[in-house]
Amino acid sequence: MADLIQPRVLKGFRDFLPAQEIQRALLIETLTTAFRSSGFVPIDTPALEYSEILLRKSNGETEKQVFRFEDNGGRDVALRFDLTVPFARFVAEHREELYFPFKRYHISKVWRGEKPQAGRYREFVQCDFDIVGSDSAAVDFEILDLMRSALSSIGVTSVTIRLSHRGLFNRFLASRGLSGKSEEILRTVDKLSKIGNDEVKALLAEIAGAETADEILAYIQGAGTAPEDFEATLSLLERLAGGPGEDSRRLRDIHAFMEATGTASSFVLDPSITRGLDYYTGVVYETFLNDLPGIGSVCSGGRYDNLAGLYMKDRIPGVGSSIGLDRLIAGLEQLGLQGKKAGFTDAAVFCQDSADMALYQKTASALRALGIACETFPDQKKLPQQYAWAEKKGVRWGLFVAADKISLKDLTTREAYDGLSTEEIAKKIKEAN
Repeated sequence: MADLIQPRVLKGFRDFLPAQEIQRALLIETLTTAFRSSGFVPIDTPALEYSEILLRKSNGETEKQVFRFEDNGGRDVALRFDLTVPFARFVAEHREELYFPFKRYHISKVWRGEKPQAGRYREFVQCDFDIVGSDSAAVDFEILDLMRSALSSIGVTSVTIRLSHRGLFNRFLASRGLSGKSEEILRTVDKLSKIGNDEVKALLAEIAGAETADEILAYIQGAGTAPEDFEATLSLLERLAGGPGEDSRRLRDIHAFMEATGTASSFVLDPSITRGLDYYTGVVYETFLNDLPGIGSVCSGGRYDNLAGLYMKDRIPGVGSSIGLDRLIAGLEQLGLQGKKAGFTDAAVFCQDSADMALYQKTASALRALGIACETFPDQKKLPQQYAWAEKKGVRWGLFVAADKISLKDLTTREAYDGLSTEEIAKKIKEAN
């Protein structure tokens, strides 16, 4: 037995047992329904891309987190660290096959070599939804509203979506002569929730000087913190940035749509939201659980009008968002909002005599045709063993089949029903569910 290999997984990676994977699958199904209801369609892209595709528009911090290596053909490749950059490549490569505006959703795994921590892993699932081909404030709002409605569909209603506009912040920096350092400053401000005010202030002082660092902090922290403060905050930021501009007009248009749809109470204008990735060019946003703010943003994104331009000459505007599924699930578990469904089987046919297996299979098949998820226990074992199996799978209904009758038993209440047809059994199970 000395040659046995110890079973283990890499740090920051996980196995998912059925109980966990069932909850993820149900969550994904609900989110998929929300995406489709707004006209989004699915796509898929490879897990591996050429490194130059993924890293051409990124900063040093991103490169440190990428799993990058040389494959057997000597190619410099990397695992995707998000779903947005591969989507930009996808749009450039398939432009003639697409229609615009194009709405996509993509639910798949991504990989980042960062330090694992609570709710953050090196392999995780992202749920992205984007609209490309329109620079309208209407599509900015549509993404924001879908963030809200998608989370609401899974029972997460107490959320705050914080948004800002990079253009407005950049105008403020330009008025201080800092246009050339804007990306570095934006990335530093993005670290505020992670490293705190003092550390950010120190980093900003290194970049722009102590006095200007104070002005930047006053810009991002001197605004209102409630949905009703939106207009007052925007007016203040406009004054600090030198007056109205396209960026502030865009924010007002989006806010008007929020007011018109009765959703404004879910959104806060927050100039500290900058997003660390430098492909964002306009509106940016992050979503926080009101009852669990410490877990960080569970849904974030923004406008990236020039990203596809890395791979093609023509400019195709885009805007999108991403739900971090694993962090969201961690939050749902802490809030007690995660379901406890153990399986998908409604009923199980117990095996009392293996000689009657054909009859058992016939009954299970008939129930499946009537819309009941049904399976048979394949071996003639003691009934307590079969009951224990059904309980672990979360099966509520048990079937005992003989040549002349079928008995149905509610395994939770132990109540039994004899002499039912498969149609009657299907009806009873559906009514109970």
